[in-house]
Amino acid sequence: MTIILIGPMKVGKSTVARLLAERLGLPRRALDKNRWKYFGEIGYDEEQFRRLAKGEGIAAAVSYWKPFEVHAVERHLAEAQDCVADFGAGYTVQQDPALHERVARALAACPHVVLLLPSADVEDAIQCLADRVAEELRPLNAHYIRHPANRALAKSVVYTSGKSPEETCEEVLCALGLNAQASGAR
Repeated sequence: MTIILIGPMKVGKSTVARLLAERLGLPRRALDKNRWKYFGEIGYDEEQFRRLAKGEGIAAAVSYWKPFEVHAVERHLAEAQDCVADFGAGYTVQQDPALHERVARALAACPHVVLLLPSADVEDAIQCLADRVAEELRPLNAHYIRHPANRALAKSVVYTSGKSPEETCEEVLCALGLNAQASGAR
């Protein structure tokens, strides 16, 4: 069984993934930890990213690395079997329809894709995370929250606002029908 957590920056994906992995007795695999290895496989150029960020802004730089993110998702899912995997915020939000389709194909075989959001209300979710995200990244995080990709890719949505990480973990298990299995794994 593989569980994948997706969602915006600072929503708690890494913390909840760690708790789920402990509860289920599964390894945790953070996509961000392997990002540079996967990016390098297809020619990522950090200097190009920096030039774009400095000259044209973070949006241009992020645009540059979108194809690398998709490759990373595909590679990570090929390697990440029977684990709890947490994705960084941008991997699943693709503007280019062809890139979005590749991500959707990669995730299609996994029945346990969970979107974590602070709230069902988009503007409330943006506000809830604003203080946790660096000021220059707030517009990007708002884009990740507003964009329909994560909602389209997720099989379940769990709202985190007002909940501890442990409570969120329990809600994820319930949403996936795995709370009995988690009790047996303890």
